[in-house]
Amino acid sequence: MTCRVRNLALISAGLVSVSLLAFACKPADKPDEKAASANPFEQASTLPFQAPDFTKIKDSDFQPGIEEGMRRQIAEIDTIANQSAAPSFDNTIAAMEKSGRMLDRALSVFFALVQANTNPTLDKVQTEEAPRIAAHQDAIFLNAKLFQRVKTLYEKRDSLGLDPEALQVLKLYYDQFVHSGANLSAADQERLKEINKQDASLEAEFQQRLVAGTKAGALVVDDKAALAGLSDTEIANAAQAAKDRGMPGKYVIPLQNTTQQPLLTDLADRDTREKLFNSSWVRTEKGDKNDTRSIIQTLAVIRAEKAKLLGYPNYAAYVLYNQMAGTPEAVQKFIGALVAPTRAKAAEEARLIQEAIKKDGKDFQLEPWDWQRYAEKVRKERYDVDEAQLKPYFELNRVLRDGVFYAATQLYGITFKQRHDIPVYQPDVMVFEVFDKDGSSLGLMYFDYFKRDNKSGGAWMSNFVGQSKLLGTKPVIYNVANFTKPAPGQPALLTFDDVTTMFHEFGHALHGLFANQVYPMDSGTNVARDFVEFPSQFNEHWALYPDVLKHYAVNNETGAPIPQALVDKLRKSQTWGQGYALGELLAASELDMEWHMLKPGAPKPDVDAFEAQALKTTGTDFTDVPPRYRSSYFLHIWANGYASGYYAYQWTVMLDDDAYDWFEQHGGMTRENGQRFRDLILSKGHTEDYGPMFRAFYGKDPDIGPMLKDRGLVPQ
Repeated sequence: MTCRVRNLALISAGLVSVSLLAFACKPADKPDEKAASANPFEQASTLPFQAPDFTKIKDSDFQPGIEEGMRRQIAEIDTIANQSAAPSFDNTIAAMEKSGRMLDRALSVFFALVQANTNPTLDKVQTEEAPRIAAHQDAIFLNAKLFQRVKTLYEKRDSLGLDPEALQVLKLYYDQFVHSGANLSAADQERLKEINKQDASLEAEFQQRLVAGTKAGALVVDDKAALAGLSDTEIANAAQAAKDRGMPGKYVIPLQNTTQQPLLTDLADRDTREKLFNSSWVRTEKGDKNDTRSIIQTLAVIRAEKAKLLGYPNYAAYVLYNQMAGTPEAVQKFIGALVAPTRAKAAEEARLIQEAIKKDGKDFQLEPWDWQRYAEKVRKERYDVDEAQLKPYFELNRVLRDGVFYAATQLYGITFKQRHDIPVYQPDVMVFEVFDKDGSSLGLMYFDYFKRDNKSGGAWMSNFVGQSKLLGTKPVIYNVANFTKPAPGQPALLTFDDVTTMFHEFGHALHGLFANQVYPMDSGTNVARDFVEFPSQFNEHWALYPDVLKHYAVNNETGAPIPQALVDKLRKSQTWGQGYALGELLAASELDMEWHMLKPGAPKPDVDAFEAQALKTTGTDFTDVPPRYRSSYFLHIWANGYASGYYAYQWTVMLDDDAYDWFEQHGGMTRENGQRFRDLILSKGHTEDYGPMFRAFYGKDPDIGPMLKDRGLVPQ
């Protein structure tokens, strides 16, 4: 399972480009026209598809570009709000969609770099600009004259003769204004503005502390013997990581974003495993400058207060108003239906793992740092497959070109051509142009796959440029991941989980590439949290699809295709470990929900005590299965826009398993089926409500049955 972090607009690429980093501004001082004209974001890039020209963009350009972009947009908004002409869709809604072009260009690149390639200068800009961007959003959505124009149009919407997409965009704008506090009293609006600025500042600080804490929390090993079980390549990577940090002769294991760490599978020394696990567990709970707990306490409390101001019982209810699930109760019911079968599955896995520990001649009780190593031993014993056997068949470039791209060609008819003339922000980044089935250009794709100390953890997709017929733009999209970079001269060999990540993030990319909307507001991936992960998780299924797998799974040294016997073992092994995998996700989902169902007025809770009680109350305190993210390093919910939305990964598993079940019932991977999925799901954006959109494809409401079957939680 991978995590995705979007940096695109929550509301509109044409309006504010409010990031899921929760940036969101004071009107700037009198502009410096000379500086503005010299800024690379002042005009659209002249590169193909308006791709950012990284040869011209300097760190020093971002803050003036953002400030000038905000000033210009406020001027544009004031013109719209104060015009004498009666409100019309074109002079109000479409005009708002066209506003903020410079700001959008500056923020789309800034958000990308501050997550994937940050530095102290960008961190400083983030800290200073976050509350200003929050105020900027408020300056628009709390503009009384502007809201009155939108409200006037909304109230007579049925008589305006709008086409369905325009009508949907009008509704989305009206709902966004109301949800942003447009109907509040002046006093409550002022308090809301203060909360929004404080939230934005804290989110920026949380992200920065987490990046720093994750880097500082890496395990440093003095003795090579403590790394027994790792491959020569993994040891070489650890030595190189130490050398890069100025510690020659030592070994460094950098932390991934999740609680569990990949190398726990291979490390033979139990003490080293425990140290690595604990390094992950307390990375931001050391009482130092990187400790995030005080931020969490404040965020939880002010979000609850915000919800109360806006008429909701808690922040989760406030967030879920426009999601497919709709209410916290619906989310809790959904998660609750998975807890019992997951607990039973995890308990059975733990029993088999404890037996494996005994067979290994060891006499200790299973702990979380033992789980991955001995789960892999059970998998080898029961299914005769292990990652060491698989990795030679999963070379990164082969997986990308002959797997990810190949599947997209078979399903949708699109093709890819690498471009070396498009500037990139880091040497490892690759760029491809994507062509539609008729040979026309769909857009550009960037791939940034290797882990860096200045990169946020996880994997994600977003846009440098969004699709919009109104603006005449095509998508410029990037996928980012955190795979281990090989030592110089070595191939980039992946785990099957890494392979799945590549298919997952490219599923998001397809959702963006196939966008076919007039307006930025409802284009592409600008959809609900519990719908946006549907295309990405659906795309994961093709990683193991026979025709796709045999096309990319080729031995890196010999060129021999992956043996069918090994494929059969891999396929059979897929339900092994699902108790743990789903358990850690459900635990994280419930942590998210419990934090954001905190009652308004509640005192700041002790973070660790709250976490323990939340897991116990919801029944997700699974034995030996810790949450995928602890509260203190849960980037999704504290700084990346998934507050009350982490459940969406599992909700959309239900949707994607339903969709794949439909494909299996209708002939599998065919161009006809792919085109149907593209037409009814991938190209729709948010032009329709999610329930009717899903039913149009699937033929009925979502069904949890295929999900339980696919995860091995019910008898096959």
